[in-house]
Amino acid sequence: MRIGLVVDSPCDLPDSYLSAHRISILPTNVRMGAAVIDDYRNPEATLQFLHTHLAERGWEAESSPFSVDQIRDLFLGKLVIDYDFVFCMTMTKTRSLIFDNAQQASFAILNEYKAVRAAAGNHSPFALRVIDTQNVFAAQGIAVVESVRLRDAGEGSPKIRARLENLALHTQGFLIPRDLNYMRERTRIRGDRSVGFLAAKLGTAFDIKPILHCNRGETGPVGKVKTFDSAAQKLFEHAVRRIERNELMTPTLCVSFGGELDELHTLPGFEKLRAACSARNVELFESVMSLSGMVNVGKGGLALGYAAETAKLEL
Repeated sequence: MRIGLVVDSPCDLPDSYLSAHRISILPTNVRMGAAVIDDYRNPEATLQFLHTHLAERGWEAESSPFSVDQIRDLFLGKLVIDYDFVFCMTMTKTRSLIFDNAQQASFAILNEYKAVRAAAGNHSPFALRVIDTQNVFAAQGIAVVESVRLRDAGEGSPKIRARLENLALHTQGFLIPRDLNYMRERTRIRGDRSVGFLAAKLGTAFDIKPILHCNRGETGPVGKVKTFDSAAQKLFEHAVRRIERNELMTPTLCVSFGGELDELHTLPGFEKLRAACSARNVELFESVMSLSGMVNVGKGGLALGYAAETAKLEL
């Protein structure tokens, strides 16, 4: 069985990895004034958009998922021909309509694929499954890497599905915004009151950064640290402890950054994280944050994800 993998563009993994493993991208639309771009996770395009548009009034930008019809056309145009079963992995449905749109599109796809495959000389069945990773950005990458490992090991779709759905329950995602005023404006536009005016002003005045945690679709603060660099170091040290205790459910850790990766590498604690991953055979993925992610988190934000049993977070 030919198993295909699809991820939405907010999923933070290196472009080289996505290309090497033939992972298709379900894009999102990003609009900033008159400028519009389909986010296909192109790091160069993302950084160019960041420097020319997002750095100005990026909180006014709008990101929106592909429509049901656009997703349907993407599958019927290529994926139903190239594969027999497709896993489409999306960010948590609590933060975006991507999952819902993909789920709705799947009904039309399954009703219409036969004629498309027959025209290509293939009369065998096609199936797909939309998976809610229940997380965002770097943390979404955990399920994707595991699906590649299982597919390459020759596992069938039932085992892959069960593993991904279980892994979603235990994926731990973290975010550190650099600019709380930016985050407040973004949440205000989205109708989200999680970052209030007073909290943003006090946090900015005293340079206090929240460490946000996402698990099972729920996001909230688990720590507040003075200065962005100190917050990043604290998060990296937390990840190192979980690695050294052999607590990860998969040998994978993903990190993304809202800017050039050279700046990520200079953050305090990052080299210790890299060394801990190397010593324990944990694969560390570094990537530029998606354009959709930067629109919501802001320039210079940090995201990290791993899979482990939910426990008291030492932050």
